[in-house]
Amino acid sequence: PGGRNASARPHNQRNPAKQTASGSCMNFDLKFRSYLLLLIFGLACPFIFPNYTFQLAMLWLMIVFALTWDVMGGQMGYNSLGNIFFFGAGMYVCALMQIGIYYDISEYTAHFGAIKIDYTHAQYYKGLGLGIITAPIGCLVLSVILSRIVFGLRGPYFAIGTLGVALAAGELVGTWDYVGGGGGITMPVHPGEPLERELLFYFLCFVLAATTFVFLRWLYSTRFGMAINAIRDDEEKAEGMGIHTLRYKTVAWSVSAFFLGIAGAIFGNMTGFVEPLEVAFPTVTFGIFMVVMSLLGGKGTLWGPVLGATVFHIIKEATWIYMLGWQWVALGSLIIINIVFFQQGILGWAQDRWPERFGIRVETNPVKQTKN
Repeated sequence: PGGRNASARPHNQRNPAKQTASGSCMNFDLKFRSYLLLLIFGLACPFIFPNYTFQLAMLWLMIVFALTWDVMGGQMGYNSLGNIFFFGAGMYVCALMQIGIYYDISEYTAHFGAIKIDYTHAQYYKGLGLGIITAPIGCLVLSVILSRIVFGLRGPYFAIGTLGVALAAGELVGTWDYVGGGGGITMPVHPGEPLERELLFYFLCFVLAATTFVFLRWLYSTRFGMAINAIRDDEEKAEGMGIHTLRYKTVAWSVSAFFLGIAGAIFGNMTGFVEPLEVAFPTVTFGIFMVVMSLLGGKGTLWGPVLGATVFHIIKEATWIYMLGWQWVALGSLIIINIVFFQQGILGWAQDRWPERFGIRVETNPVKQTKN
């Protein structure tokens, strides 16, 4: 009636397609600004807080720990307790490369201390660069070899098996005199000023954490992400659907090993000393921390491990300073509270409470009213 086209749209009604496109652009713009702010903050941190450069560098390493553990434990459902093995392996591979290109390793690591070394800037940076390159490659090879053994186990047996690998590695390296045995290896000393050294390792840790996050964000958006999630949900059904589960599990563990190898190479040089039980393969500290951080933030998510690592590291540093002697009690209480009250983690709890803020649609069935 009135000659108006029945399909015409009222003036105050928006085009759904345009509205969706506009919303997508706004979300992209918001994410871009958030990432840009985080990048600027990460680059400016050592200059804003110059007295906490080492602690901030450790924060980025903790984020790497949590992200790499979550590849297996959160995204794929294989709770590994031995990922710290690759951290220590990368540390030793890097140390042997740095020393071996200039000196005889067996003489350098001899207990009588036959060699005193003074690296030039060129020698130090060349050795460090080659060490950071070879460490992840060595860990990648080790992960492929070990995957043929440990992935024959599932559930708690897999967790115990990987824990045994890490514990055995520490004990075996402690008896290997070629790499210093239980006495460890003194790493090459940075030839520059202390401030230069602090900034170098801070930015190495920051770049590693940012690269790990960006890579995993891309990886989870591919078919690989869906495949490892299918393995987590039901591995037998995933195999029945044609997914080569062993291949995907090997790749997932190799990704964790690669980035942990780089983390070990950097951390060994940060501490200046590599020792098998407390520094290279610290199963009861870093090995447990990476699991706790992922659970605290919310495993199986991208931002959960980042959030969990940040909160855990701040609490850890605060308790080490203000509650010395009770720090382990505080951290143990945090773990208990997390497991009992927040099993889904901080991010999972927030998503359950405010789903719409995370872009989660909750469908409700309206009650149909009947006329009398």
